[in-house]
Amino acid sequence: MPADPTAPGRRAPAPGVAPDAGPAPGRPACRAEVRYLLGRLLPFLVIALATVADVLTPPQERFDRFLIAAPALAAATWSARGTAAIGGLAMAASAALAAARGDSLLPAALANQVVLAVVALAAAVSSHVRQRREAELRQVSAVAEAAQGALLRPLPPRLGTVDLRLLYEASAAGAHVGGDFYKALKVRDGVRIMLGDVQGKGLPAVEAASLLLGSFREAAYTAPDLPAIAQRLEASMARYAERAPESDAADRFSTVLLAEVPDDRPVIRLLSCGHPAPVVQRDGAVETVELTAPSVPVHLPVPVDAPFTVEEVPFGPGDRLLMFTDGVTETRDARGAFYPLEQRLAAWADEPADRIPGLLREDLDRFGAHGLEDDTTALLLVRDGSGGTVPRLPSPPRAVAV
Repeated sequence: MPADPTAPGRRAPAPGVAPDAGPAPGRPACRAEVRYLLGRLLPFLVIALATVADVLTPPQERFDRFLIAAPALAAATWSARGTAAIGGLAMAASAALAAARGDSLLPAALANQVVLAVVALAAAVSSHVRQRREAELRQVSAVAEAAQGALLRPLPPRLGTVDLRLLYEASAAGAHVGGDFYKALKVRDGVRIMLGDVQGKGLPAVEAASLLLGSFREAAYTAPDLPAIAQRLEASMARYAERAPESDAADRFSTVLLAEVPDDRPVIRLLSCGHPAPVVQRDGAVETVELTAPSVPVHLPVPVDAPFTVEEVPFGPGDRLLMFTDGVTETRDARGAFYPLEQRLAAWADEPADRIPGLLREDLDRFGAHGLEDDTTALLLVRDGSGGTVPRLPSPPRAVAV
């Protein structure tokens, strides 16, 4: 998430770029399944151990009292019926142990059975309540996932002469969408791309991201150039702030990086609204694109009258360019060092583009002192290297102020 540029002592994000990653590694899910299985087996283990210990120890050592834990533990993972059945099994084991010891039916054995029955009934009720709440949570999660999927749809693997590989990780637990946003569209003469980061986190950041995405979807098809798109993004946020001044989203600014890849020229045009510069890989060499005059973030609270500057950078067949948010470059290790993105990309120069997002995601998770703590997005663009309509002669960089 971008920080307020007026905040004192804030270190600017290091320039860099990031690729696409799929879901997080499956080890946490595997561990969760193992824990769930252990939870299911634990009530039976308690019954077995309590029974064996009671049989093998002197009569005055009463291990059958531990049987009361079995239905209580079952409520965490079993259904109401399963919990009641486990309670019945514990009662049967208690009665068998009492008979083996020669205990009289009254009063101790009967009292123990009554206590077990009450605990089993309470555990069954608790299990029923848990199941109902889990069903409600699944329904809410399904609705949230559908809404989030409508906001940020998966990118196609290819648009025009560009292959796309995405890494997207929302920082909020269980969330699919955060303050980072992205969009790529095939327009008449090329491909237009937006990647951005809303100030802050939570629902207001998601709301602001949705406004900018909607504005970009409309402007990308009709605007004559990138500055016109940036102006429309700014106008959309200004109109929303006038229409809903009480909304938290109306106060959020966003850093945005716009890109345009023409079909018939080996270049990429870039316009940065306060966003980190991308990294380009060409012929094995990796370097950060020099943005000579980046514009201010979109909807910055302080009015700034500055032109939008478009940088035109060589981007021919086989070249790669990585756009990213500061969740990548501001990841720090235990010593406080920032993530060395350029070094990592140089080491992965020979890796297939499909592997880069996964490699980046895993490497960031290992490098960070606490894993991935911020929204993290990286979009890898790969220019078609099969020849065809894109010339191979690079164009000299040029900047155009509008």
